[in-house]
Amino acid sequence: MKKNLLAVAVMLATAPAAWAQDATTPGTDSATDLDAVSVIGSGEARQVQRITAQNLDILPPGTSLQKAINILPGVNAQSADALGTNEQSMTLSLRGFNATRLGYTLDGVPLGDGAYNNYNGLTINRALISENMAGAELAVGIGSLGTPSTSNLGGTLGYTSNNPLAAMGGRLVQTFGSDSNRRTFVRADTGEHNGFSAYVSGMNAASDLWNDQSAYNQSITKQFNAKGVWNIGNGRIAAFVDTSRTSQADYFYLSKNEMARGLGWDWGGYAPDWNKAVAEAYCNTATYVKAKCDTSGPDRDADGAFTAGQILRDDNLYSLSGDFFLADGVSLHALAYHHDDHGEGHNWNSGAWSNKGTAQEVPIIFRNTVYEIDRNGATLSVDWDLGAHHIEGGLWYERNESSAERYQTAVTGPRDLSGMDSTQADVGVFAQRTRWETRQAYLKDTWRLLDDRLTLEFGVKSPHVTSDAQALPGTARTPIAASSNNQFASGRLKMRKSALPSVGANVRLSDSQELFASYAENMAMFQGGFKLGPQAVSQATWNAQGDLEPEQSRSFEAGYRYVRASLQASLAAYTVRFDNRLLQYNPCDSRQPVGPTCGNRFYNVGGVDSRGAELTVVWTPSEHLTWYNSASLNRSTYRSDYVQAGVVQPIEGKIQTDTPKQMFASEITWRDHGWFATLRGKYTGERFYTYTNDQGFGGFTVFDASGGYDFGRVGVAQGVRLSVNVTNLTDKRYASNLDSSVFAPSDPTGTIYVFHASAPRQVFGTVDVRF
Repeated sequence: MKKNLLAVAVMLATAPAAWAQDATTPGTDSATDLDAVSVIGSGEARQVQRITAQNLDILPPGTSLQKAINILPGVNAQSADALGTNEQSMTLSLRGFNATRLGYTLDGVPLGDGAYNNYNGLTINRALISENMAGAELAVGIGSLGTPSTSNLGGTLGYTSNNPLAAMGGRLVQTFGSDSNRRTFVRADTGEHNGFSAYVSGMNAASDLWNDQSAYNQSITKQFNAKGVWNIGNGRIAAFVDTSRTSQADYFYLSKNEMARGLGWDWGGYAPDWNKAVAEAYCNTATYVKAKCDTSGPDRDADGAFTAGQILRDDNLYSLSGDFFLADGVSLHALAYHHDDHGEGHNWNSGAWSNKGTAQEVPIIFRNTVYEIDRNGATLSVDWDLGAHHIEGGLWYERNESSAERYQTAVTGPRDLSGMDSTQADVGVFAQRTRWETRQAYLKDTWRLLDDRLTLEFGVKSPHVTSDAQALPGTARTPIAASSNNQFASGRLKMRKSALPSVGANVRLSDSQELFASYAENMAMFQGGFKLGPQAVSQATWNAQGDLEPEQSRSFEAGYRYVRASLQASLAAYTVRFDNRLLQYNPCDSRQPVGPTCGNRFYNVGGVDSRGAELTVVWTPSEHLTWYNSASLNRSTYRSDYVQAGVVQPIEGKIQTDTPKQMFASEITWRDHGWFATLRGKYTGERFYTYTNDQGFGGFTVFDASGGYDFGRVGVAQGVRLSVNVTNLTDKRYASNLDSSVFAPSDPTGTIYVFHASAPRQVFGTVDVRF
């Protein structure tokens, strides 16, 4: 299917203009003109917020589109780097749901569940170059029934790529910034020729880590996007191609104890001092040698290795879609897609021997985790206007084969980890392949009454998903033993539901005022991949794990909107019940041996109740000035205690981890005679990383600023624009993202390595030329 899709995409990109008939103007979206849509979702029965390409001006070019939505109400997006492109540190939460419990799409193509070490998709960073974004729609609590996702318990985020321009042209964007940031974007548009138009574009970006790691610290991304659109009378065909090659140097996770010992926000491990790293590794319990152990300084052997390592991902994404108007009031949308990914994660690990007993013995090994994804899918939907009813129904099917493998190899000294490793590893740790099959159908009726003043929505969706995991021997010189406690299990999981209902209403009080309300039930498929889901356990644990229930949510929201040319406002309130929450832990005391009843495994541990309110106000007093404000109040609490290590963990009524209770954002933008400037501020409230709330981090406020001048036409250039962006304007240092995989009941001494430090103030300059 991959080859067929690519062939069709190339055919469309080179199709003779004479084939097109009765073309409409390209450069506009077939569904909506995103620049003209209300940012607060006017007319929707759900809480919907939108951003367009103009909302990216406050942030440096190349900033993650996921980080760009941090200004929206209910959104908590954090990252260790200013651009939000470092994937291990990019986290997102909405109304108490983290990123892996949301749904993501690009032009209707499913992007998976947003997990790091992903097994069923890819991040928007690797799918779309930011200059090619037309807009994004965030359903903060209740996503559209037609969204192809099996993880959207708490909302959906749909991105739209922009269309080719009607006129032939080109664009060059060049950025330089702090910490050796440099980025180049180029794009060429064919213009419209008898209904056909296309563009090709490429991006090359490089940067160094901002922390105190002065070697092996470079990140490089190379990406290509192409899109072709062909208007053919009563239809429209679009093809999209994305390739991405990413190698990212990574930041260390830090602990509160480290900060107390004086290591500071910029701690970056031992690189390039290999001898210091080896000396510290001799202090590790598993490789302890008293005569060689170096305990000088505030650092400890567990505080880091020689370098944090490297994240590598190679992705190819192809899609082909068609919109066809079959008759008056009847339209059909079809989409086919392919995505393949090869990824690796490289690390130096202390506390394990390389070349034990030889002259080259060192207490450090090279660890490589290998990821593969190969998925193909299609969606088909039909819209039918039948009197006062708008009927919509559709199907989604996907087959996906993913794998996760880990290996260890002996080393003799430092080396560059920024490229894929083609050598055979010494020892296998785990290897598992999973085959996924997803089928989902939905049906929805939108009924308009009282001269369109009242809109009622009724719908259901029915997901059916299976995952078959198989343990593999791996490819190392020493194969993985089936009895190894580190090897993952073979087993089957499924999630099925005949009908998940969704209902909503919108009441138009006047031309500028409306009320809305929605209720929806959702269910999520068990996660896969490394560390994420119930199949990432040993075979003995899998056999003793028992039946697990899929996580579920029930969401109700209601609100008021006011929309005028100079003022838009939205106020929404919600209540959410999150059931069958999955948690990975060992229920036994650590002194008890691993066996049928003891060991690290997954459990359903109750649920979470979330209640809150969100306010959005957008004021445009003149054509030169816009002021955007959002406020969010949330209280997400655990519904019951659970037992761990033989002890009842008293978490009932405690605030859910990594869920701020208050967030406030404000952004003011000024434009006049070519000049432009924007200032944004965001307050994020206190967050806990323990279930009993004994440890966490206080609230913080971060400011970003941008400004510049648009010269308009200069010589042969249609437009020249200069801009400067300053991120973290006041140089505020704080705990940015938190690592949910290490959350624990308590951390009395603050020793859990749980957070990345925020990036310091950074400055970026950009020249943007259009031809």
